[in-house]
Amino acid sequence: MSFQGKYVLGIDLGTTSVKIVILSVDSKQIVAKQSKETQANVPSDLGIEGNKQDVPKILSAVHNCVSRLPKDLLKQVKSIGICGQMHGVALWKTFNRLERESSPFKLDIDKDNVSHLYTWQDGRCDKDFLNTLPKSKSHLPVHTGYGCATLFWFARNKPEKLEKYNKCGTVQDLVVSLLTGSNEVAISTQNAASWGYFMTEEGQWETEEMMKAGFPVQLLPKIILKPGEVAGKLAQTWFGVPAGVPIGVALGDLQCSVLPLLKEPDEAVLNISTSAQLTYVHSTFNPQSFTKLGNIEHFPYFDGKYLSVAASLNGGNTLATFVKTLQQWTMDLGFSVPQSKVWEKLISLGQEDSAVSTMEIEPLLLGERYAPDKTASITGVTLDTLQLGSVFRALCSGVIRNLHNMMSLDLLKEKGIKRIVGNGSGLVRNSVLQKEVIRWYKLPLELGNSGDAALGAALAAIAAE
Repeated sequence: MSFQGKYVLGIDLGTTSVKIVILSVDSKQIVAKQSKETQANVPSDLGIEGNKQDVPKILSAVHNCVSRLPKDLLKQVKSIGICGQMHGVALWKTFNRLERESSPFKLDIDKDNVSHLYTWQDGRCDKDFLNTLPKSKSHLPVHTGYGCATLFWFARNKPEKLEKYNKCGTVQDLVVSLLTGSNEVAISTQNAASWGYFMTEEGQWETEEMMKAGFPVQLLPKIILKPGEVAGKLAQTWFGVPAGVPIGVALGDLQCSVLPLLKEPDEAVLNISTSAQLTYVHSTFNPQSFTKLGNIEHFPYFDGKYLSVAASLNGGNTLATFVKTLQQWTMDLGFSVPQSKVWEKLISLGQEDSAVSTMEIEPLLLGERYAPDKTASITGVTLDTLQLGSVFRALCSGVIRNLHNMMSLDLLKEKGIKRIVGNGSGLVRNSVLQKEVIRWYKLPLELGNSGDAALGAALAAIAAE
């Protein structure tokens, strides 16, 4: 059945919030949108080493956003595109499709039938643990926070947790399964590659070596689809969206945030939100001849192409931590300043020429995947560098310098990159950070006004038709 609607629905399940757009098929313009913070983080029994989120809260945020979109537009939706935070893994039990279809549809799952989402920020797999895992044949390394590493950890440390469930996927894969009513989990090559132990060209898991090492291969998604392929059809009408509309296999939020922004082959995209990524499209990349490097990785993109990515764990989260620390210090001194005022003052002070100093901050509060033991440090502190504006300017500079150490200006020039398109709330709202991008990369910086992963998911759904 082919739907003649005028719109597509794009959904992005991010690390901190859900964003949803309705996109016009003809104009490629967003005609309606909604967003909601999930507030899904839950304390981990591993303390700061663990990072997990409450899946029902994420699903509730999606349902809430869709409920607030115009019903007359939802009725004209012809397809749905979904993406979300990469690397993380959730587990769930097979659900009864007939039972779900016999009652009014709501995007939810019983807490007893789903695990937490163990996110990309999870640090339970330290270097010693990772060294015990089988060597992967994939060109992509395996890091802590990657789905397969997390499942290996549970298999060896808490096998009883895995015995509760018989399915797993990214949280966006779960959403697709719930919307389609299917217990056969489909995963895209984009999300599978983000888990580790996945051969991107063959489209296969490295099950033989994983099984020998005690990995629960029976949990892995069996259906591997390319970006743009349909995972199923909407099982029931959803706030007016007609039952039966096709739903694309869930995609990675990085790829979908890049898709609306990259217009020319000589452009790179810099995204700074919770974390930070600098990336460009690599159309001639050959995984078979690639030697692993720790600081640049190559993930499946669209149309058989790859994204070359410098992915830092330290982005807007580092700056936000500094702001929260300042706010706490003021409270300790007996008065309170709203975070919005702290941000406003820091950005104002940091823009001044006098804020540029010899101070260098290496803001690696979370380490890096290629160097997990690294920590933050400060050098070049003098009597002249202790002004608040100078500290903030040095912190912003450190975020960009860290990316530059991973993917340098010389490398971008070698690849023919002549312009950087900036994206992400951490960059778009911070003019000091923008100044540091230009200072380090000496390339024109254009702030993207359409670099939204939900938009990218919608565009991918259109392209798949």
